[in-house]
Amino acid sequence: MGVSAEHEAATTAPTPQAGEQSPTPPPTFRRILLKLSGEALMGELDYGTDPDRVQAIAAEVAAVHNRGVEVAIVVGGGNIYRGLAEAARGMDRATGDYMGMLATVLNALALQDALEKAGIATRVQSAITISEVAEPYIRRRAMRHLEKRRIVIFAAGTGNPFFTTDTAAALRAAELHADVVLMAKNGVEGVYSEDPAINPDAEFIPEITHKDALTRGLAVMDSTAFALCMDNNLPIVVFNMADARNIDKIVSGARVGTLVKT
Repeated sequence: MGVSAEHEAATTAPTPQAGEQSPTPPPTFRRILLKLSGEALMGELDYGTDPDRVQAIAAEVAAVHNRGVEVAIVVGGGNIYRGLAEAARGMDRATGDYMGMLATVLNALALQDALEKAGIATRVQSAITISEVAEPYIRRRAMRHLEKRRIVIFAAGTGNPFFTTDTAAALRAAELHADVVLMAKNGVEGVYSEDPAINPDAEFIPEITHKDALTRGLAVMDSTAFALCMDNNLPIVVFNMADARNIDKIVSGARVGTLVKT
């Protein structure tokens, strides 16, 4: 009997010798949008930015970028805004949201500095005008940066009050034609049937559709952002940022955390 070309190739391919590492598989995704909460940059602090944590995240992102993946990042500001919560109490909602936008700019600059120290060309684009420290958000310019192998960090959310940085992440991912949205969580492996901090018996959900997640009211991201991902067929991977290998695993096609897809 004849031998198929695929089988012949498999049988004649060189086998790694003892002590040798298997070749790294090519990335599954060409362009990713990473959503980082402000708390991801906080480490063990009550609020603020932990330099060691920022450097660790920068190293993870740089490793993925060096594999040829185009990386865009949306940062939150909860780590800084948490320290301002008392000052913002009773304040007009729109004013408080603008304060939060400024907090994301601080985080974006800190992450940019860490990435550039890791040797990665990085640009910060802000949805509100702060020309001395960041470019204005221009979609075509952002896409050009990605094509030129630069990491782009988006700050100030959408530039509008009443919209979260989750919505900004979904919006930027759709605009830039990202292949996937990576939602980094702190100490949570993915999506659960209930809040695992309240109910330790909550069921972990490895895969679910956008529609089912919305129907069940699962806290993947805010409903506006979630609907935007669903309407644009954007898959979401919710994963634990505490494991430094997770982003690389996801990019390699491994199943990590929870996959949300249409």
